[in-house]
Amino acid sequence: MKYRALGETGLQVPVLSFGASSLGSVFREVDPAEGIRTVHTAVELGMNLIDVSPYYGLTKAEIVLGQAVRELPRESIILSSKAGRYGEDTFDYSTSRIIASVDESLQRLQTDYLDILLLHDFEFVPWEQVREQALPALERLKQQGKVRFTGLSALPLSAFRRALADEQTQIDVVLSYCHYSLNDSTLLELLPLLEQSRVGLINASPLSMGLLSQRGTASWHPADEELKRVCKEAAEHCAARGTDIAKLAVQYATSDERIPTTLVSSASPDNIRRNAAWVEEPIDRELLDEVLAILAPVQGRTWPSGLDEYQESGLGGGRA
Repeated sequence: MKYRALGETGLQVPVLSFGASSLGSVFREVDPAEGIRTVHTAVELGMNLIDVSPYYGLTKAEIVLGQAVRELPRESIILSSKAGRYGEDTFDYSTSRIIASVDESLQRLQTDYLDILLLHDFEFVPWEQVREQALPALERLKQQGKVRFTGLSALPLSAFRRALADEQTQIDVVLSYCHYSLNDSTLLELLPLLEQSRVGLINASPLSMGLLSQRGTASWHPADEELKRVCKEAAEHCAARGTDIAKLAVQYATSDERIPTTLVSSASPDNIRRNAAWVEEPIDRELLDEVLAILAPVQGRTWPSGLDEYQESGLGGGRA
């Protein structure tokens, strides 16, 4: 497994990291024993950055991950969790709740500190509250030694632009998802600002939440019908060439040196082994060019997420 620097945190992170949302049975019912085996397999393969949230499976993912973590040397993993989102429409960014949330996560994860703490989907919370309550909570948690590095997660790239334009925003990392994949490379537009702000980057969802799948997307997926159709066409083209589009997508997301790490989520040890093996194989450049050509009409197309104040025109984040 290759490793890259995560901003100026001093952390060396694997190009492919483990997203623990699957442990919460968010995609299918997962036996905790299988989830624990998957975590151990990921770490054995060098995928030692693990990201989770109390929102995933309504704390189940953290509980299962905690059972896996207690069997590993704590210094062998980089543990990232989140705070602020606790249900589909349940957000609480008050200082007291963020601090209490971390204490609860530490208990579930069976550890006494987090390497990274992210404010989860902050685009659903007014920026004034993020700035006045949640960000000071992050600083307090750092001072208490419960958190080493802090950051923000969101879908709209414009939300990160809004946050980083505020002088009071003191963070180490951002987690962006669905903006560096075969069908959407707009995350590259954010890189100069992240470098200027000395902020590290975690990329997530190289399959665009299932858009890049021959099975087609789930009914809940927020993409428009044309985007779903074109992505499925690209997946079928890969299948006709004898390749799973997931392989091409993972290789594409991890091949750019400017993207420190990309999260993939699975509760299957075999799937994790397969993903890790893909990273070591050379990418099929001819197939990549063909797939990018198919996806060109929808390249960079995204969907709205969060409050209107984070959707300002001209701030980037892809085309709606």
